Amino acid sequence: MNVFAVIILVTLGIDFLLNLVADFYNLRSLDRGLPPEFSEVYDEETYDKSQRYTKVRTKFGILTSAFNLAVLLIFWFAGGFNWLDQLVRGWELGAIWTGLAYIGILVVARSILSLPFSLYSTFVIEERFGFNKTTPKTFVMDLLKGLALAIVLGGPLLAGILGFFTFVEHFAWLYAWAAVTVFTLVIQFVAPRWIMPIFNKFEPLGEGDLRRKIRDYADSVNFALEGIYVIDGSRRSSKSNAFFTGFGKHKRIALYDTLVENHTDEELVAVLAHEIGHYKKKHIIKNMGISIVQTGIMFLLLSVFLNSQGLYEAFYMEQSSVYAGLIFFGMLYAPIDMIVSMVMQLLSRKYEFEADAFAAATYSKEPMIGALKTLSKDNLSNLTPHPFYVFLNYSHPPVLQRIRAIRGHKAG
Repeated sequence: MNVFAVIILVTLGIDFLLNLVADFYNLRSLDRGLPPEFSEVYDEETYDKSQRYTKVRTKFGILTSAFNLAVLLIFWFAGGFNWLDQLVRGWELGAIWTGLAYIGILVVARSILSLPFSLYSTFVIEERFGFNKTTPKTFVMDLLKGLALAIVLGGPLLAGILGFFTFVEHFAWLYAWAAVTVFTLVIQFVAPRWIMPIFNKFEPLGEGDLRRKIRDYADSVNFALEGIYVIDGSRRSSKSNAFFTGFGKHKRIALYDTLVENHTDEELVAVLAHEIGHYKKKHIIKNMGISIVQTGIMFLLLSVFLNSQGLYEAFYMEQSSVYAGLIFFGMLYAPIDMIVSMVMQLLSRKYEFEADAFAAATYSKEPMIGALKTLSKDNLSNLTPHPFYVFLNYSHPPVLQRIRAIRGHKAG
């Protein structure tokens, strides 16, 4: 076992243990009684249900993580990576197609192994707590559509990356970085119009008071909208959400139909004010910029380690290759990725506070607070998550912290 194997094993162990400890403390933070702030929204039965939901999801998450780690270690130390490599090499497909076959088989195998967990999560856990609206047909069609998109969009991108590192002698990492950056930017424009509608129906919000109020608010903050859409989120779940997509003249607001059904017009406008706040504060651009820089650093490091024989020896490989190197480097990069993830979660929580403050300053506090309370109840959110769990896993601040911050914000 060489230094590469040790680094990867230690990282896998630390990641699993950190999340296990966070889960343990998060479960211990339950059953503290309903926070007074939510006494008018939750009854005892609903609050107890939210506690049970958190417990079930947490324990299921631990089981899933343990299974995935065990499968990876067994496959690794049984020489599975080398066995698969020798298999696909025997097909004599050429460097790029061999790489696509190798990575594709690993991705499909992992998807098949995770399928029982996905089925149980959707049709047992989510069903038990009243969230699931997904039919078996929709579930299967989502899988097939996802696979088709992975082949049509991910396949050419992966082939390009493999080609750069296989055939370009100098600065392959730079070409790969440029390709991924262009791909990411194009997807930002393409997704709202052509990709998202593959999975959900986007219907323009009909004329009425809600549309007028949204338009009036958008005009008041100088935010031009191409369209306001309602998507059929209820086809899959009773949970609610809203999001903002697009750039420039193609900005869109999307509301889940469950959100529209369960909230007042004022609460819906407040939610949209929060989403517009992200745009006005340039959070989307900042996140994209950070992601692009991070990708460039990753490809630069990849170019350094791709020819390290020790990386392949750590996985018992008889021959080195760009496609296997991508997989192994992904695991070697995990310590950096773990740290970056924590920093990005922290930054994301900061952005959420800023978007809340924007909504409170430009619209109103109470509708935003009301929306947060209703969303928490409808989604059975954990109202008292442990700080360490929040640090590792939350992209949004706990709802009580958000409400306190909104109440403390001074308009203007």
